[in-house]
This record gives sequence, C-alpha cells and structure tokens, in this order.
Amino acid sequence: MPGQPRVVLLAPLVTSPLIEVGDYSYYDDPDAATAFETRNVLYHYGPEKLIIGKFCALGTGTRFIMNGANHRMDGPSTFPFPTMGGSWSDHFDLLVGLPGRGDTVVGNDVWFGNGVTVMPGVRIGHGAIISTGSVVTGDVADYGIVGGNPARLIRTRFDDRDIARLLAVAWWDWPAERITAHIPAIMSGTIDDLEAAAESSKPFDTA
Repeated sequence: MPGQPRVVLLAPLVTSPLIEVGDYSYYDDPDAATAFETRNVLYHYGPEKLIIGKFCALGTGTRFIMNGANHRMDGPSTFPFPTMGGSWSDHFDLLVGLPGRGDTVVGNDVWFGNGVTVMPGVRIGHGAIISTGSVVTGDVADYGIVGGNPARLIRTRFDDRDIARLLAVAWWDWPAERITAHIPAIMSGTIDDLEAAAESSKPFDTA
C-alpha cells in the first residue's frame, strides 16, 4: 500500500507450493509483514495446503496452525521424542500417520481481525468476518461473523436468500476492469445493485 510499508499483498511473497493466495489479499503488520509465510503459517510440514482466496484482509497477527502441530494423544505422553534426534529418532514411525484434517481453505472477501488463530483443516466461507482474538476451530459459513475462543457464530451478515444471491454474483471473479467500474456498488450498494452491475457487464450474445 502506498506510504504504508506495513501493508503487503501476500500473493507475490509466497514461495511454498503448499500455500495459495488469491489476488489483492493483504496482510497488515508493523514489524514483519513480508515474513508472513514463515511467521504466520506455523508447523507447515505438509502435505496439507493453505488456500486463501481473493480480496481477503488479514489483520496483524493472523496465524494459521497447520497439521504438523499434531502430537500423538493415544499413549501416556504427548511428547514427540523422535523429533529430538539421536537414538530417539529410531522411533520416527510413531509420528507417521498422525490424524490430519486436510487443507485449510479461506474463501474470498474474508476479513480477519487482529490476533486471529485458525486451527488445522478449517474452512472459512466467502464474505466471513473473524473477530479480533478469535480462535477458529471449526468451519465458518459464508457471510458468517464469528468470535471468541473457540469462535462461535455471532450472526450472519445477510439472510440465506441474499447470501445465495451474493454467491451467484461472485463479484471477486469479475475482471479487474469491471470491479473498478463498480466499486461503489461492491462497497456500499445493495445486492440489487450488484446484480444489475453483473447483468450490464455481460457481453452481448451475437449468436
């Protein structure tokens, strides 16, 4: 962001093939914004992916805990002895096949407040808002507002019918030129306005 070095687009900074970030999604951090991949995506030993959609806003300290953080819980101790090396590494088989929850997937146009933690395998829907300090342990519905530890649904931003309309419009998939032409409708218009913008921007059928 011009004049704000603490705000960075994430997609150009990602190097891991296990992380995907959509266009225009950004992270805000006054200390190490460009180190998001190593400071904010934790225990990412694979093969699960972190997928973040387009137009997401990630507040300072948003962190994603990946499946590599798991420890065994079926024995007397949860301590990961083999990872310490030496002769203990002879028992590395005890760490193989730990249960995982799969990829962590964030939809488009999601707003994360300051200090949010997202646990492994969570799926966050389009248009969701995650309140400051939340610990997201379960899936978040499209256009849901959640908060707390563990995060619970506070309310949805729209009713079911309007959510379906917004998902059908999917403005985040429009070409950049169309988005630019309709920013007022996207930011402060009605769903009717968005639908009208989508219709007016469709190419003419010349068949």
